[in-house]
Amino acid sequence: MKAAKIFSDGHNPQLLKVVVVGSFTDTNLQLIKVAGIGSFNWQALPLPEFVRQFPVLLTGDRECLFSANAICRWLCPESGDVKASVDCWCEWEQIQLQAAVQEASTSDNADAVLGGALKTLEKALAGQEYLTGSTQSVADLVIWCTLCPWLSSASQSGVRLEKFSLVKAWFGRLHENAKLQKGLEQALEGSSFKQIRAYRATHTDESQATTADASAKKGATLQAKKNPGQKPSASKDDAAAAVSPPVLVAADISSAEIAEVTASWSGGSKLPKPKERQHPVLPAAGERNILITSALPYVNNVPHLGNIIGCVLSADVFSRYCRLCNYNSLYICGTDEYGTATETKALQEGLTPQQICQKYYTVHNQVYKWFNISFDMFGRTTTSQQTEIAQDIFWRLHQRGLLSQDTVEQLYCENCKKFLADRFVEGTCPFPTCGYEDARGDQCDKCQHLINAVELKNPRCKVCSQRPTIRSSKHIFLDLLNLEGQVGAWFGQSAAAGEWSATAKQITSTWIRDGLKPRCITRDLKWGTPVPLEGFKDKVFYVWFDAPIGYLSITANYTDQWEKWWKNPEQVQLYQFMAKDNVPFHSVIFPSCLIGSGDNYTLVNHLSATEYLNYEDSKFSKSRGIGVFGDQAKETDIPADVWRFYLLYIRPESHDSVFNWDDMFLKVNSELLNNLGNFINRALSFTKKTFAGVLPKFQLSEEDKKFIATVSREVKKYTQSLEGLKLRNGLRHVLAVSQLGNGLIQANKPWVLVKGSPEDKLRGGSVIYLAVQLVCQITILLQPYMPQVAKEIQTQLKASDDLFVLTETFSPRLPVGHTIDEPTPLFKKLESETADQYRKKYAGKQ
Repeated sequence: MKAAKIFSDGHNPQLLKVVVVGSFTDTNLQLIKVAGIGSFNWQALPLPEFVRQFPVLLTGDRECLFSANAICRWLCPESGDVKASVDCWCEWEQIQLQAAVQEASTSDNADAVLGGALKTLEKALAGQEYLTGSTQSVADLVIWCTLCPWLSSASQSGVRLEKFSLVKAWFGRLHENAKLQKGLEQALEGSSFKQIRAYRATHTDESQATTADASAKKGATLQAKKNPGQKPSASKDDAAAAVSPPVLVAADISSAEIAEVTASWSGGSKLPKPKERQHPVLPAAGERNILITSALPYVNNVPHLGNIIGCVLSADVFSRYCRLCNYNSLYICGTDEYGTATETKALQEGLTPQQICQKYYTVHNQVYKWFNISFDMFGRTTTSQQTEIAQDIFWRLHQRGLLSQDTVEQLYCENCKKFLADRFVEGTCPFPTCGYEDARGDQCDKCQHLINAVELKNPRCKVCSQRPTIRSSKHIFLDLLNLEGQVGAWFGQSAAAGEWSATAKQITSTWIRDGLKPRCITRDLKWGTPVPLEGFKDKVFYVWFDAPIGYLSITANYTDQWEKWWKNPEQVQLYQFMAKDNVPFHSVIFPSCLIGSGDNYTLVNHLSATEYLNYEDSKFSKSRGIGVFGDQAKETDIPADVWRFYLLYIRPESHDSVFNWDDMFLKVNSELLNNLGNFINRALSFTKKTFAGVLPKFQLSEEDKKFIATVSREVKKYTQSLEGLKLRNGLRHVLAVSQLGNGLIQANKPWVLVKGSPEDKLRGGSVIYLAVQLVCQITILLQPYMPQVAKEIQTQLKASDDLFVLTETFSPRLPVGHTIDEPTPLFKKLESETADQYRKKYAGKQ
């Protein structure tokens, strides 16, 4: 049986979850309540000198934990598949829910403040009793305890659950648990829910300078009262900004890590310089040559936020990361312009297909430029290079006996007098487990099955809505069955050696497991790459034979040496980004065509497929006006980099995610404004005010070296996340570094040190020197995610471009005596009323 002591002050909300979780284990917990932080003998515990927060757990082995969630995980560790989900929920509780309840504790409308978090829980509980599945976990207990002072019938908080029936049922289900009640009773001894809420509202650190929000002049800045015995006050809107974590130094820093810090911070290591990029970028011997593509967006419409995060934005983050690492990389994308979708749009708008392509190519280009997407080449598929390369691959497949001909039954619209290509017909999905009523003629967006249009139940012409008839037409097929062995072997090797998302692996494995079947590669259309074979010259290539070849042809428009990228698997690594509906075309059909051609093509090594991003309680729909589309994002007063931040923060990497206005505003205010922006502005403003903007002399203490090593660990984790295409995790490591920075300032109080003895002044200068170096490090880490913000920080630092190369250690980049520029706020607070306005504006037609 484990044994431990818990030290805490009274009415501490963090104590609730620790004691409740402990009640579900066999750990012998001794709860020791103390009068307060100032009266506790901190030297009696093996803690870093700057840790002054409750609760603290002391194990029987005299190890200490001082993060409530870390204590909960120690008390009740999870394993297996549920562990990752618990980690995510505990992180959500710590970063998002804590910020929401902090704001609610000083708000006159706690019901509205907590609404966004409750919506998140409501959606997560759909179809399951607990947050991680059918059984309760630590995540349920942690989140329940955080909400308990607000949701319990005895809380008298005014928060109502009428709109959140699933949350209400979940909360009640846990509330009836006898073990939970026992732990709750123990934790609440001598406390009330009202006192716990008051504790959260008043326990802020008076040294916290607060955010760099320009609206700080409205009273957002915390100020210590002249009466030293009186608590500092804060405006209600900015109480959440007043809480910042203490410095979290890893307890297991090794001597090797300390030696690395000593070497790099004493001038013993030389930082690399950025590599100058010259176009055209071509593979080079001895370098890491990385070819990056994002799925070619259909030209026929404006991309919505889900389209943007699903392909171009994700690929852009990785591309910027590669450049930051001095990799030899090329990022290719463009509009997919041939096929049914374009003909349909042209018919709707009374334009020719070519006019539609030109119109929407311009729209796409403008949207991506506004979102700061840094393509090396953004092209299009309606080019002579596309025809030449597609027909070459076709002839090679033909010559190798991998094509066949067959008569196909197709849907024909008597009213429109034409065969209906896949996207000209819609109907009910034929798969009995699905039955989706708006399935397309080529694929069901709900169940992801590829289908033949004639298989649709209740088919209807997309142009006139009439029911089509069935007629026969002769077409060409790719014999996937004869390629199955080669494709399966290639996939096994590529998925094992490369970074394939779980979704991409699962979809591809299912296709190969179920057996590959011949796929038709021609269509009865006018707008497309013409089929060159006699007897079929009135047809065009099917878009999903033709479209992926667009990567090659767009590269060929970028450089006539395109084959150095696309026929060079020995030197080139291919990374492809897309949403999950595009996976089989990139992981099975396109590789089959390239393998079948026998022409030594570069095949995908790493495939990152996202799940879907939904909008509020619905799906994005241009026709119904639901959701935010790229051109509309420009119309808001929210900067492009803030959009990038939120989309990447909720990137649907392992499951579908939801764009939610309340959640977006909460994330921006808590993470960008109160965490990242707050630290950067505090560090630079103090430097400007106290040291005239000049970096002071410094002397590192042993704790500083541990702090630097802790930051270096976060940088390494950031690098590992980006290398593994876990872009969302990478962003969280950036935010973790800025939290460390806030803790550094909060724990050391340089504004006090600089008024003390010569030793204190040196220490104060050392803290600020370290903080400004951390700002420079954050600027580098932030660049792939928020390039405009990173550039603004670089300007405020007066930092040269030569400093911005990513290394795996936190090293000094600005010398003593370097002068920074005038600091200015990086972010503005987003008001909840504005979220309501945008929600109403983009809610669609009711």
